[in-house]
Amino acid sequence: MARRINILTAKEVSNASTPGYLFDGAGLYLQVANGGSKSWVLRYTVNKRPREMGLGSTVTFTLAEARVRAAKFRQMIADGLDPIDERKNTILAKRMAEANVITFDKAAEKYIAANKEGWRNAKHEAQWRSTLATYASPVIGGMSVATIETGHVLRILEPIWTVKTETATRVRGRIEKVLDWAKVQGYRAGDNPAAWKGHLSEALPKPSKVANEGHHAALPWADIAAFMAELQSMPGVAARALEMIILCASRTSEVLNAQWQEIDLDGAVWTVPADRMKSFKPHRVPLSAPVLQLLRKLPQVDAYVFPGAKEGTALSNMSCLAVLKRMNRADLTVHGFRSTFRDWVSECTAYPRDVAEMALAHAIADNTEAAYRRGDLLEKRRALMADWANYCATPRSDNVVHLSREAA
Repeated sequence: MARRINILTAKEVSNASTPGYLFDGAGLYLQVANGGSKSWVLRYTVNKRPREMGLGSTVTFTLAEARVRAAKFRQMIADGLDPIDERKNTILAKRMAEANVITFDKAAEKYIAANKEGWRNAKHEAQWRSTLATYASPVIGGMSVATIETGHVLRILEPIWTVKTETATRVRGRIEKVLDWAKVQGYRAGDNPAAWKGHLSEALPKPSKVANEGHHAALPWADIAAFMAELQSMPGVAARALEMIILCASRTSEVLNAQWQEIDLDGAVWTVPADRMKSFKPHRVPLSAPVLQLLRKLPQVDAYVFPGAKEGTALSNMSCLAVLKRMNRADLTVHGFRSTFRDWVSECTAYPRDVAEMALAHAIADNTEAAYRRGDLLEKRRALMADWANYCATPRSDNVVHLSREAA
């Protein structure tokens, strides 16, 4: 006897209200719930195991559509497959595929979150976000990292490579790091399309060929005394910060973020903590008499030696540049005074190179030498910085050659 199928009518489906199951044939049922909602159910047996599979609501699927869906799943059963297991496997595979897809913007966010604790200050995080948002995101931000190719990277870099070379090189390096992270995490495979050596180096000119990055504009050492005399006449905390930067031959961020707890006025030593040093190592700075005098005149109204406008913040990085502009010396950079100091040491003194390099907190390039270097030459540097402060305070005519004493 043939099985009865297509038993129900559309009107019966519409009028059904008693909770329970209404049979349509070949395992398809209309299920009426206690609350009155209705859905389609397929009952079948696979490997002697009774199964019940939901096929959707009557709101979504009509009777005819439910029969088509049931017929499709009955074919799977005839092939020895369990529709419920197959549907679970399909959903799982889709979820796994979606989980393995991540856009560049999302990957960049995760890279920044994973690495920002290792950056020295919040400025680096802000720079990462700004450059990638400005240049990379409009081209590849919404793309899966797995699909980014060399052509996409070149679309980002080519418009700015010769006009904003320094920015472009940073953008390239940051894209490369994000894509390297994505590869390690399993989101992409193959070579990095943002790699420079042996890759983009063949498509773009060397940065040094298209941009004259040069050195930070520096004041000639013979002019430092006249400059310092003018600087000392300038009012304001930023001018005093610039004085200390010059007299200590320190980096701008090291001085502007200095805190009183780091400074031993009696011992004439300022200890810059490791997290503010480029080398990630603590650095002791000997304080010459003029620096001590400068510091003792400053009011200790905040944890910072050079506090900003808002309580609990340091002076802005732009403040010292503003001082130079007020002095009509926009041709100079704050960082350039370190070069002024270094040139003076080489040209006018007999201090050893190691003492000068240690004063600038430069890392030792030779790993073997660095492994054996234990001291920081503090007392020799103390003599050097005293001579530097004296030179900065002593006006000299252009035809006088200064011959400093040799460090003991």
